[in-house]
Amino acid sequence: MVDIHHNFHLFFDDFGLQQQSSNGSEPMILRTPIGDGTFRRLVPRPDLNIVFSDLTFHGDFLMPLNARTPMVELHYCLQGKNVIHVEQKQYEFVPGMCALQLIDEGKAQLEFIGNQHYQVLSVGIPISTFNHYMEDISGAKHLNFSGLLGRKSFRLFQESIDPVAAVIIRRLTQYVQTSRIKNLELECNVLELLLSAFQSFLFEPKPPKLSSIESQKIQRARDIMLERMANPPSLVELSRMIGLNDYKLKIGFKEVYGSTVFGYLKEKRLEKAFLLLQQGDLNVYETSLMVGYSNPSYFSEAFRDKYGVNPGNLRRRSF
Repeated sequence: MVDIHHNFHLFFDDFGLQQQSSNGSEPMILRTPIGDGTFRRLVPRPDLNIVFSDLTFHGDFLMPLNARTPMVELHYCLQGKNVIHVEQKQYEFVPGMCALQLIDEGKAQLEFIGNQHYQVLSVGIPISTFNHYMEDISGAKHLNFSGLLGRKSFRLFQESIDPVAAVIIRRLTQYVQTSRIKNLELECNVLELLLSAFQSFLFEPKPPKLSSIESQKIQRARDIMLERMANPPSLVELSRMIGLNDYKLKIGFKEVYGSTVFGYLKEKRLEKAFLLLQQGDLNVYETSLMVGYSNPSYFSEAFRDKYGVNPGNLRRRSF
């Protein structure tokens, strides 16, 4: 197996940190003139590196990054904006974004802005593990690291963190902070994050058959439905709002998002409900109204069909 631990050791060495124990039970404390904070690195198995970072820098700071071994990293930016500089290009990480990075050997720089609070969750795996995940169970290979990277040394896929991933991250953060998590739980949650990212970025490509203007209108339609989740417009009203006839809207929406307009809305309603119930601030009835269900019984049935658990039971588990 390709060893990616060198990359992480170099990263922590550059901060002058003493490596923590192998079980990750104790955080690595940063107390230097450049900034303060903590890192917690977990390695539940040899090909899975998980790092929680919680940092504040006293001034703008450029952090060198050295990749001795190619790797794939899933990066969740929870707080604080930073920028990575690779081969005279720069890529922004902003709060609420998920980034899948394919990293070849080489050097880069990570830029932090002073007096911002940074919280990041990153998951690193070697390319051998990544290529294994890209195969069918029969062994058929459709995607691999080299094919996706091509002649580049770095490739980035990025989108907003979806509600289900946000719930998993919140749960992981709580468990890790209290050291109340078994390796099995940790692996299952992280693998669920990897699966979600791979499905979104790699397994479900959306061929661009629409014009640029039509694509923007379809995206606007999606935004409107999410903004007005509790009281959405009809399909005819929506088509008028975006300036696209209802037939083109239906066909285009299915092409871009793989679902009908209201099928997509139903999924997003239930995902938001899952997140709200996990937070525990609203009861089931209030949650159902918040996401656009006037009938709590119908909401509970739809929620149970999707997640296999009653919404009331999920809320009680969160306390």
